[in-house]
Amino acid sequence: MKKQLTYMAVAFLFAGMLSAQKIDLNAMPKPGPTPAINIAKPKTFQLSNGLTVMVVENNKLPRVSASLSMDRPPYYEGNITGVSEIMAEQLENGTTNMSKDEFNKKVDFLGANLNFSSGGASASSLSKYFPEVLGLMADAIVNPKFSAEEIQNSKERTIEGLKSDEKNASSIAARVSNALMYGKNTSRGEFETVESIGKIQLADVQNVYKKYYAPDNAYLVIVGDVKFDQVKPMVEKAFSSWKKANTTFAPLEPASNVAKTEINVVDVPSAVQSVVSVSNLNNLKMKDPNYFAATMANYILGGGGEARLFMNLREKNGFTYGAYSSMTASKYSPEFSAESSVRNEVTDKAVKEFMNELNAISTVKPEELENAKAKLKGSFIMSLEKPETIARFALNQKVQDLPSDFYTNYLKSIDKVTTVDITNAVKATILPNQSRIFIAGKASDISEGLEKLGYPVKYFDKDANPVAKAAAQKVDASVTLGSVADKYINAIGGLAAVQKVTSIATDATTKVQGMDMTMKLIQAKGGKMAMEMKMMGNTVQKIIFDGKSGYVEAQGQKVPLNDKQKAEMSDPELFPELTFAKSAEYKLAGIEKYNNEDSYVVKGAKDTYYYSVKTGLKTGEVKGGEQGSVPTSYADYKEVSGVKLPFTIIQNMGGMDINLAVKSYVVNQAKDSDFK
Repeated sequence: MKKQLTYMAVAFLFAGMLSAQKIDLNAMPKPGPTPAINIAKPKTFQLSNGLTVMVVENNKLPRVSASLSMDRPPYYEGNITGVSEIMAEQLENGTTNMSKDEFNKKVDFLGANLNFSSGGASASSLSKYFPEVLGLMADAIVNPKFSAEEIQNSKERTIEGLKSDEKNASSIAARVSNALMYGKNTSRGEFETVESIGKIQLADVQNVYKKYYAPDNAYLVIVGDVKFDQVKPMVEKAFSSWKKANTTFAPLEPASNVAKTEINVVDVPSAVQSVVSVSNLNNLKMKDPNYFAATMANYILGGGGEARLFMNLREKNGFTYGAYSSMTASKYSPEFSAESSVRNEVTDKAVKEFMNELNAISTVKPEELENAKAKLKGSFIMSLEKPETIARFALNQKVQDLPSDFYTNYLKSIDKVTTVDITNAVKATILPNQSRIFIAGKASDISEGLEKLGYPVKYFDKDANPVAKAAAQKVDASVTLGSVADKYINAIGGLAAVQKVTSIATDATTKVQGMDMTMKLIQAKGGKMAMEMKMMGNTVQKIIFDGKSGYVEAQGQKVPLNDKQKAEMSDPELFPELTFAKSAEYKLAGIEKYNNEDSYVVKGAKDTYYYSVKTGLKTGEVKGGEQGSVPTSYADYKEVSGVKLPFTIIQNMGGMDINLAVKSYVVNQAKDSDFK
């Protein structure tokens, strides 16, 4: 069965006015003098249980925000990895003093935002409601109500998310690259699995709360329309009964860079893009003399749309939509990383350009440095308008052991950076000769090119275990393009049954960002298609094509299909397999894993189809179009009116899996009016 997808791009035009005076549009405006910075100093006190409280009075707006964070090293969870996240979810399920419904109703009634994480919490509200909101926040933290039922619900949601990420290259890359960097059996490298989440019990959640979610070395920062003299007794009353844990943390497991740059590959057979990252560990801290120079070097390299990586990989070469880098001066895990997602066919070329830019960043032009200074100073000044920025500054000053004038001298510190400083900082923080080049992508498409780059190439599975490079599977000489098509046709019901199918109507449901969505798709011979997607009863998108013309409708706007879109949809057959043997467009290209099954690969000019070696059923397809490739997986085939059709369809849209659960199929009931 063929899936048809069409996208509509909407352009927004902005108009402006220029004054009548002459303006040289090619001349960059000259920066003014660096302004003096005055940052509010927090008033601080500490509770007997170790909780440090910092209050910054800011009466510009009638709002208050509170941020709780715990300064503690990462800790190893082992065979119950994920227990801390499960624990944090329970803090939103009411307290020993208040039911879950009552708790959430109060938060909603007060118009507050209240969030919890394994490392802290945050709250914000209008100042007149802040005493009540702070009380709710404290009640949840000090008097949590853990129940086996709610923990099981959290586990099921987490497992569902892990399963949906099993074929997501970005999720795999984040997990495995971190495990390889720090070691998968360490506090900084371990990751959640279906098995580890499944083992979590009520006692584990209670234990991790008592041991790690504690006021020892915790900081509560309150910023906004408050008075210190009023806040102090309020906090003392709310948090004084929070018990100290006195937990002793094990030393962080040692981690080091590779001795020589290497490429690490995880095979994601369904990936149409490769997720690429180039990373190394360093010892950068915010209080280090070269912190500002390192930050500036990173900005010039990959800090935005005018940085070197972006201009090279996107603007010059067209490999990707964007390429960026980050310099993390973390207290416990300082590292540098550059990353992007690129088309499979240019993966090796993109890696080469990444390394070229990393090797070249030790030298910057004076104009690049001045531009970076202006941008970073502007961002800093603008950030001062946000109360949460002041909270972050106050927290950083304590946790990172920063000088008292670190932020008041921030702009001056940026101004002092020279090109020589950049060179020296890069030598200590960006290490192109000791980097791990990590790639999650389709190994059969990218391995050959990567192995020619001159770096050692090592292969790993999705659990960060080393594996041998998968050998290409040979197709038996007796297997042909025609026999693959025939086996599929026979597997779904036989040629006679398939030829009787003139139309298929599909009703399916899915969830998008937690919201239910329905899809009704009608397809008929001659390329006819009608698709309507609804959310909360409202049409999100509608596509109509009668085989010759049609339109896309979204947000009340109806746009005719262009010639390219019509050409993509104009397939006369519902089952393209019926044309394989007659067409020179398709060829049998080998055997690959797809949807966890060994599958014959049939390649066309734009589209690729996969058929199970064992059953003959279609395991998936990758459709090419205006907006890039869209991979789809098929499973759970059931008979409908004499033919077998898939009841589970998973499409990957922009790195996110859309799991379509088919509720019903109706065969041969379409009318011409359906396509009007």
